[in-house]
Amino acid sequence: MNKSLGFAAIILGLVTSARAELKLPAIISDHMVLQQKQTNPIWGWDTPGTKVTVTFAGQTKSGEAGADGKWTVKLDPVPANATPQVISISGTNKKDIQDVLVGEVWMCSGQSNMGFTISRERNGDLETAAGKSNTLRLIKVPLIGSQELKTDFTGAWKYSDADSIPSFTAVGFMFGRYLHDILGIPVGLIDNAWGGSAAEAWVRRESLEKDPRFALLMENTRQHEALLQTEKAKTDYAAAMEKWKKDVETAKAAHKTPPRAPQSPEAWLTGNARPGNIFDGVVYPTLGYGMKGVIWYQGETNAGRAYEYAQLFPFMIEQWRKEWKEGDFPFYWVQLADYMAEKPEPGESAWAELRESQTKTMKLPNTGQAVIDDLGEGRDIHPRNKHDVAARLVRWALVKDYGMKIPYRSPEFKSVDFKDNKADLTFDTFDTNLYTFDVDEARGFAVCGEDKVWHWAKGKVTGHNTIEVSSDQVAKPIAVRYAWADNPVCNVYGDDGLPLTPFRTDDFPMITKPAQPAATTKK
Repeated sequence: MNKSLGFAAIILGLVTSARAELKLPAIISDHMVLQQKQTNPIWGWDTPGTKVTVTFAGQTKSGEAGADGKWTVKLDPVPANATPQVISISGTNKKDIQDVLVGEVWMCSGQSNMGFTISRERNGDLETAAGKSNTLRLIKVPLIGSQELKTDFTGAWKYSDADSIPSFTAVGFMFGRYLHDILGIPVGLIDNAWGGSAAEAWVRRESLEKDPRFALLMENTRQHEALLQTEKAKTDYAAAMEKWKKDVETAKAAHKTPPRAPQSPEAWLTGNARPGNIFDGVVYPTLGYGMKGVIWYQGETNAGRAYEYAQLFPFMIEQWRKEWKEGDFPFYWVQLADYMAEKPEPGESAWAELRESQTKTMKLPNTGQAVIDDLGEGRDIHPRNKHDVAARLVRWALVKDYGMKIPYRSPEFKSVDFKDNKADLTFDTFDTNLYTFDVDEARGFAVCGEDKVWHWAKGKVTGHNTIEVSSDQVAKPIAVRYAWADNPVCNVYGDDGLPLTPFRTDDFPMITKPAQPAATTKK
């Protein structure tokens, strides 16, 4: 009996010893960059009830591990510092975080056009050669979709060098390198972009469930989830896989491109479109890390639901700000590029509606968008020129957050005055003059009359912020649109090189507005 008790005590001691270990998340590790001039949370895990002390830059902060083992302390604001420092943390054991810098930290999020890497950018080799620096630090978050909150990830901060740069987000890297070189201080970049991702996957699911504006979205989600978890779904997938294998062999024999493999039910359930999946698996492990702001390039996946996006996108931004508890931090995004075939006649466009929903989101404080409807490629949803995208995006930060006096904002529609067969348009030009590229005529405009049939219109710049448009086919126009197409042909800029923001003066029903569900009659 005594031997048994002794053995049990040894085992208990080993278990307790194994649990009694100070642990830190990947985001808080060697080579990290702290955000300057603001409070920086530092957290980790230890045995419940353990006092944890954090020492950095002459300050000492203490916290206690809670019942779940998590502890958090907040470091006081410190100025930018390119001299490597150490964060010392003591709990059940001691850890030193080496080579810590202080500067500017930005998160780079979105779908594939943000995930598009430097190695694929048209000048990626030059960017890699020019971007080596031990004061520009990069970290990538693995893409894990989950309906359960993940508290950590596998990853590490790295110097910007020939090994880390090529696989990093091109837009994010060049945005960060501009800041690094212009401001002359350390910069840390967090890359968590996920190709093909839907905006709803980036939001905590519970918050979507509670908001009545997204009732249809969540009802469709629940139905889809239930369907994918049936035996029929599994059987159908197995049959589809067998057919696909045969189709692949047939394609190979005919020297043709083989078809894509069918998607498994599990792929969607753990993927990048299910509401909450990316928030739980990718965003949450970094939640609270001190940062200046977010740059975002996403929307292609939601284009078919542009009407909904006008509510969903600003909701996501508001939720992130609420979750981070850092106030209304800067949030800048890239508007959708031009894509798909150019159409001979003006008409409706889901992509144009998505761009409009993005523009409407600028009603939120500390937001801005880079207009790039001249940088896309009709045949490729992933245009290779990411340098100009990053350049337009970083202008927002340099002006709004770092006090520079440079052009940063595309001209925007302000008002319209209809007189006889003409429409006189006035724009907010933000200290620039309107300019037409390549030819004198202002192209990309369409007008309609009471019949709501759209016709191309001729445009003429009549002042530094005014344009007159008209069409021989519309005697009395009632509405004007500009760059209202998937792939618009348009040429109006400010003379600083920033393109005019696409717009419409009408409020006609959007083609992406969902049909109202049929009314039910109670008996």
